[in-house]
Order: sequence, then structure tokens, then C-alpha cells
Amino acid sequence: MTGSQIVAMGHYQPAKVLTNDDIAALVDTNDAWIQSRVGIRTRHIAETETVDEMAAFAAEKALSASGLTAGDVDLVVVATCTAVDRSPSMAARVAARLGVGSPAAYDINTACSGFCYGLATADHAIRAGAASTALVIASEKLSEVTDWTDRSTCILVGDGAGAAVVTASDEPRIGPVVWGSEPEMGDAVRIEGTPAVFSQEGQSVFRWATTALAPIARQVCERAGVDPADLAAVVPHQANLRIIEPFVRQLGATNAILARDLVESGNTSAASVPLALSKLLERGEIPSGAPVLLFGFGGGLAYAGQVIRCP
Repeated sequence: MTGSQIVAMGHYQPAKVLTNDDIAALVDTNDAWIQSRVGIRTRHIAETETVDEMAAFAAEKALSASGLTAGDVDLVVVATCTAVDRSPSMAARVAARLGVGSPAAYDINTACSGFCYGLATADHAIRAGAASTALVIASEKLSEVTDWTDRSTCILVGDGAGAAVVTASDEPRIGPVVWGSEPEMGDAVRIEGTPAVFSQEGQSVFRWATTALAPIARQVCERAGVDPADLAAVVPHQANLRIIEPFVRQLGATNAILARDLVESGNTSAASVPLALSKLLERGEIPSGAPVLLFGFGGGLAYAGQVIRCP
């Protein structure tokens, strides 16, 4: 085997939906202002679900779609920045919920870029022969670390999970990762304190995202040998329409479908990329084998991206 591939995706969102009008009952804002500033209309909020429960629900859906079983999995990776407990890991808990026997299991916390980091590490493990079938999951419960009196952040967040089943393949269908960070700006997005609370320097993040990211995404395409104009879809972190729409224009992905799942899901941090991709696949909007750019960015100011071939 010379590479790896995503063979199936799955996602999960809680039943409770919080609208912009619901937010307006909590803080001084309104639907028109929220939509004009970030593009979000609704978000899903977990009432009883935990991070590992949502991760397991998404993984079960992905496994079912893949035709594989928990017994085939030998690596479980969970990306999250909202896990409450330090040990056991969310990956270990998900493996136990699914009945995965003796997998390598670990968590990744690079916040919003977490799924792309997790996908890269699974790809590397499979290429190295250290794993054969991986579950790469991102799950977030941002509602639990949100100050619902802070209108600059409470309008953004949503909860949910997305998962991918990754296996070995004769040809690489997950392209080389381009990843990195801006440590000197790492505290521009924070989940800190006891109890932990999400906060950010919105203008600093906006300037960084709208100026620095498109050149990095072009590097991702170059390493994959794909012209941005040939991308079938672009699935960036679902941060803000005012960030991701200019990002795609700057990249030159003129023919690509742009995932806009944040309109109905809000910002779900690490979960946003797999959530959006899973929904595009479920709706049949991307043909099998088509090149898709995945690009995560945000907290830490960390970023990661790769071009995949659609399952």
C-alpha cells in the first residue's frame, strides 16, 4: 500500500436548535446583525450529550456507511478542545462505546484545525504500516464553555461531531498535509480558566484569516498537484462567511462548491470540517474521486490542510 483514503463519513448534531432570535432574547443583538456579521442563522446545542457520546454517534454512522465494523479499526483519533476530563481520553472512551478492541487511541487539541491534523496523523500512521483502518473524529461541545452574556462569542458557537473512516489504498487519496501555527498569536483564541470560558480577539483573528491563509492553501494544492481551479469543493473551517468566501476567491477555486454549513450549524471548532464534508457527501453534491480541499484554522493560531479524493 502506498497511501490512504477516506472511505466514508458520518456526522451527528444535537436535536436542540438555537436561532438568532433565541440569542437575541439573551443579549442585545438581532437576526439581521448576526447574519450580516458572521452569516449564521441557527446552531445546534447539546443538552445532555457529552463530547465522547457525540463522537461515537458520528463514528457509528461513518462505520455503517463504510461497510466495516468496529473490529476492523486499529486506530482511533479524536480531535477536540472541549473535553472536560483529562483522562481517559475521548478516543479511549469512544473506542469503548463502539467496542473497538485494543486500538491505538489518542486525542488531538489544535482547536479548529483539529480534524485536519487528525486526518494527517492517521494518513501518516497508515503509510508507515502502524495502522490499517482508522477512525478520525472531531467532536465539540462549545456551548459548555460559552459565556451566554457575551454577544461577541455566544452568537458563534454550536455543538456536534463529524467522523471519517480511513483505510489503506493502492494510490494516495489523501494528499500531503501543509500545517503550522503562529505561536506569537496563540492567545488570540482562548478557552481558559476554571470554569473554562471561550474568548477571542475577533479583529486579530479576522485579519490573520483573511490575509495569511489563502497563500497557505495554495501550497496545499501545489503539494497535491491540483490546480485550485480544478477543485470540486472547498471545505474550510466554518468560522465566518466573511472569512471563508473571500478565502475561496483569493485561492482561485472558481469552480468549487464552498461548504457553508455554518449558516445552520454555527462554528463547531474542530467538528466543522467533517460535519460540512459529511453533509455534502450525504447530499451527493461531490462526485466520487473528485478533489476536495479541507482546510482547518483557528485556535492556537494553528492551521492544516490537505486535498482528498472524495469517497
